[in-house]
Amino acid sequence: MMEGPNPHAILTHCPYCAMQCGMSLIEENGRWTVGARDFPTNRGGLCRKGWTAAELLHAPDRLQTPLMRDRKGDTLRPVTWQEAIDRIAARFAAVAAESGSNTVAVLGGGGLTNETAYLLGKFARVALRTANIDYNGRFCMASAAAAGSLAFGLDRGMPFPMQDIADTGAILMVGSNPAETMPPIMQYFERQRDRGGALIVADPRRTATAKLATLHLQLSPGTDAALANGLLHIAIRDGLIDRDFIASRTGGFERVQRVVATYWPDRVERITGVPAALLDKAARTLGEAPTGMLLTGRGPEQQSQGVNNVLAFINLVLALGKAGKPGCGYACMTGQGNGQGGREHGQKADQLPGYRKIDNPTHRSEIAAVWGIEADELPPPGLSACELLSALGANGGIRCLLVMASNVAVCAPDATQIIERLKALDLLVVADIFLSETAALADVVLPVTQWAEDEGTMTNLEGRVLWRRRAKAPPPGVWTDAQILKALADRLGRGRFFSADLDETSAELRGASAGGAADYAGITRERIAQQDGVFWPCPLADHPGTPRMFLDRFATPDGRARFHPVEHRPAAELPDEAFPYVLTTGRVLAQYQSGTQTRRVAELNAAEPGPFVEIHPETARGLRIVTAISWSSPRAGAARS
Repeated sequence: MMEGPNPHAILTHCPYCAMQCGMSLIEENGRWTVGARDFPTNRGGLCRKGWTAAELLHAPDRLQTPLMRDRKGDTLRPVTWQEAIDRIAARFAAVAAESGSNTVAVLGGGGLTNETAYLLGKFARVALRTANIDYNGRFCMASAAAAGSLAFGLDRGMPFPMQDIADTGAILMVGSNPAETMPPIMQYFERQRDRGGALIVADPRRTATAKLATLHLQLSPGTDAALANGLLHIAIRDGLIDRDFIASRTGGFERVQRVVATYWPDRVERITGVPAALLDKAARTLGEAPTGMLLTGRGPEQQSQGVNNVLAFINLVLALGKAGKPGCGYACMTGQGNGQGGREHGQKADQLPGYRKIDNPTHRSEIAAVWGIEADELPPPGLSACELLSALGANGGIRCLLVMASNVAVCAPDATQIIERLKALDLLVVADIFLSETAALADVVLPVTQWAEDEGTMTNLEGRVLWRRRAKAPPPGVWTDAQILKALADRLGRGRFFSADLDETSAELRGASAGGAADYAGITRERIAQQDGVFWPCPLADHPGTPRMFLDRFATPDGRARFHPVEHRPAAELPDEAFPYVLTTGRVLAQYQSGTQTRRVAELNAAEPGPFVEIHPETARGLRIVTAISWSSPRAGAARS
């Protein structure tokens, strides 16, 4: 294992994005600081958030005792753990008895370790016996995960090591801004450029990443599928596609060819706003490069047509023969720290551990055997995250909710309506580090350990399973997520199925994943330390892991990737007289997600103190909007209000 610069440093990983950069933690005179670590992914580099992450360990407003309000409208007051657990378990049990177990629900998050995500899914199905569990990854990567499964038979966000980015000939990046969201990954794009590679960025905004691109396709928001179809139309017209690859390793191309025949460049220019000459140049650049990659982010994914958007771009890389080969492939630029692992082991409504499907009889029997229950005791698929949140407090809907690692009052779609639904619940329970906006609405708040106070595995965006080490003990009165779930299971009479011991849970997760698509059976803590992480699938102790997937066959029954015909469809919400402008979202380097953690770091707050809106100066003048605050930024030229 690569050593950190300080022999007394704790070697661990950043608490933020899906790069899961290696870092070291050093304690001196009671203060923790972050040090460099020469880890294969980030090679010693960290972004501003990573370098300041240790400040979270000293935050003065850290939750250190359970809080509870006796009745709606009362103020939260400190209580003992026994009082909190008794209140939660009693109410959950009473509501389930009155209205059915599915009226109690669980919402997890992409920041949980694999072990906690596994336990949470098991807790919902075995202790609560509810079908209704999902996680906040539905708000971001779910569209790409669904598209990857449809096209390749399996979703591993990035089916190759991120280092391969440096060696590919051409990259098409759609709706992702890693220069601000995960800056350490930019070293690979810089090396790719220095070796003569091309980077094409499709994004409505001229982001920091777009400014570094060889070619920027500034498409209108919501026109991603038309752009993909237009590029494929040109590739077919100009003989850039790989017909041997299409014939030997794919299926369904003919239907796609018929659809894209109508997406001639002039038509696509009218739909997307991208000049036909740039479309031609982009298609030639991708088609003529010896190797190539497609990377998508939240831009094409967080739309009503998100799955289709990603499928349309996958059609392009398949037709060009830029998949299933070294230096080639499609990847989702996963955002959350454990957004990949968090969707593999059972905290999604339709999944069981190892990427098994909860509606598959064989899969149900396999997991029931591991859990020591009968297969018919497992609930059917439940509501996905948005459906779940829409059912909160509704007549005949969900009456109680447990939230872990998610600030839905800020990050969920239609947040204003979600806040009202959260208030309408019989009981809202939130486990968090700080009193987030969601925790402030809760009837019971449970203080949990944060990243450096607990340990377990995380799976980064490239499918590398890592070990996040514990560096320090939590404050007195703070529990781990596993302790909370075990205590609740005990109080609900199902404690015999659960353990709060990490080693036991880790071994059980490996056994539950064995034979599944996401097989972790051969991944141990010792191997992770020896190899700086292990890529799944890794079914055996002597298996090397799988850094690069699909080189021999795709994960479909016949081993062939699937084309899917996609027509461009307008966005679900278009401008009208009352709302005449198109709005889109962006990211800033200094803040992360809802900001529950980063807004408590002074340096990051100084850099980006709050949300803002960027408006084109001409539009701003017409609306008599002026810059509200004085600031200096590379975004100069836009009015900030």
